[in-house]
Amino acid sequence: MKRRDFAKQIGLASGALGISTVMACNGKEAKAVISDNFEVTDDLAQRMYDKALEITKEKIRGGDKELFFKKPFIDAAFSENIFLWDTCFMCCFAKYHTDELPVYQALDNFYSRMEKDGYICREYRANGRPLWSKTHPVSINPPLLAFAELEIYSVTKDLRRLKDVYPTLKKNFEFHINTYMLEDDLFYGDTLGMGMDNIPRAPRDWEPEEGNGMTHHELGNKLASLNVSDEEKLSFFIEQYVGTKQGVWNKQGRLVDFSSQMAMFAIQLKQIAVLTGFNDDIEHFERIHQRIKAGLNEKCWNDEDAFYYDLGYDKQIPRRHIGMYWALLGQVVPEERLEGFLAHLSDPDEFYRKTPLPALSASDPDYTGWGDYWLGGVWAPTVYMVLKGLSVNGKDELARELAKKVYNNVAIVFEATGTFWENYAPDLISYGMPAKKDFCGWTALIPISIYKEYISI
Repeated sequence: MKRRDFAKQIGLASGALGISTVMACNGKEAKAVISDNFEVTDDLAQRMYDKALEITKEKIRGGDKELFFKKPFIDAAFSENIFLWDTCFMCCFAKYHTDELPVYQALDNFYSRMEKDGYICREYRANGRPLWSKTHPVSINPPLLAFAELEIYSVTKDLRRLKDVYPTLKKNFEFHINTYMLEDDLFYGDTLGMGMDNIPRAPRDWEPEEGNGMTHHELGNKLASLNVSDEEKLSFFIEQYVGTKQGVWNKQGRLVDFSSQMAMFAIQLKQIAVLTGFNDDIEHFERIHQRIKAGLNEKCWNDEDAFYYDLGYDKQIPRRHIGMYWALLGQVVPEERLEGFLAHLSDPDEFYRKTPLPALSASDPDYTGWGDYWLGGVWAPTVYMVLKGLSVNGKDELARELAKKVYNNVAIVFEATGTFWENYAPDLISYGMPAKKDFCGWTALIPISIYKEYISI
C-alpha cells in the first residue's frame, strides 16, 4: 500500500457521515462528530491560548537543580539539553509574554557559549558543553538567532537589546559564511543539523560509495538493540553518523533552505544595523544577500516546475519539501517567479492537504499521510515560516487561508486530546505519528502567534 493512500484505506475521514475521526492517546480512536464547517469559538480559542501558556510556564528551567544554566529560561524541555532552533521559534510566541516567559535568557544561554570564531553549537548539554564538535556535520542548526531577536523586537521595541546582541549575531553570521558558503555562493549543510531530521534530500536511488549506507533512523534502531549506557549509545551515534547516507551526502548537497536562511540572516542584520547605527556594515550584508540570491536563482530554480531544488553533484534534485519556502523570507524570489512558486502551496496534490503545509510534498514517493516526522508531518515552525514569508511578499490572503485551515484542525485535535502535539498529520485530523504530547515547544506558535497574527485580526 502506498503511504499516501493510508488515510483513504483506513477511512479516518468520512465525508458521507460528516464526521472526522481524531486519533487520541495511546493509539485509540476517539470519534468526534464535527461539522465540515467547524469554526473555533472565542471560548475554545481562549482555552487553547491559555493552555499553551500554561504548558510553557510549567517547563521553564533554571535554578539550583540545573548544572550550568542557572537563570530561568524558556525551553521545549523534552530533554536535559538545550536546542537552538527550538529556542528561536519559541521566541516567536514568547515575545507576547516577556513579563512571564524568560525569553532573552533562553537566547543568552547560546550567546554565552559562542566560541571566538563565532561558532554556536546547535545543542548544549545541561553542563554547558556542546554536544557536537565544531567539525561534525551535525554541529549547527538553521541560523535563526537574528530572526528570533527581531520577532521579539517587533513587540518590545527594545533597541538596547538589539544593540547589545548585534556584535554576537554578526560574528555568528561570519562563521557561517566562512565555514559553509561555497564557491557557487550556496551553502552546504547536514539533513539532521538543518532540523528536518528525516527529510529526504538525496535522489531516491542514490547510494553512497563510502560509509555504511544506513539512514540515521536505521542507526537509531540499531542503537536501541545495544545493551550499553545511554552515554555510550550517544557516543556511538555521533561517531557512526558520518558514515550514514545523510552523513556522507551532506558535503555534496547545496541546500535551498540553508542558503535562503543565510540570505534572510543578511537582511535581518542589515535591518538591525540600520536601527542601531552600525551603518558601515550595511553594504557588506547587501552584497552577501545579492550573491546568495543570484546563486539560488541561477543554480536551483527550475523553470518547468516553477520550484527551487537542492543541488547534488551540481545537479538539481527534484524533491519538493517545505524548507524551500525559506526563499520567501530570504527575499530571493524574483517577482516574475513568485506566482508559480506559490501555486504549489494551493495544490491539493502537493502542500494543500487536509491539514496544509506538510514537510514533504504529497507528490514525493516518500510522502507519508500520517506524518512519520518530516516525511509528511505538519510542523508549527515551518507553517509559521511559510505564513511569515507570504506576508513579507504581500500574499496576506493566502497566508490567512492556510493559517485558518491549520489552526482549525489543531483546535479539533485539542478538543479531542486536551493538549498540543509536536507535529500533526497532513491527511488526517490528528496529531502526527509519532509526535510528543504537551509540546509547547514551538507548537504554541499556533494557538498564540498564528492566532494573534492571522486568525483574530
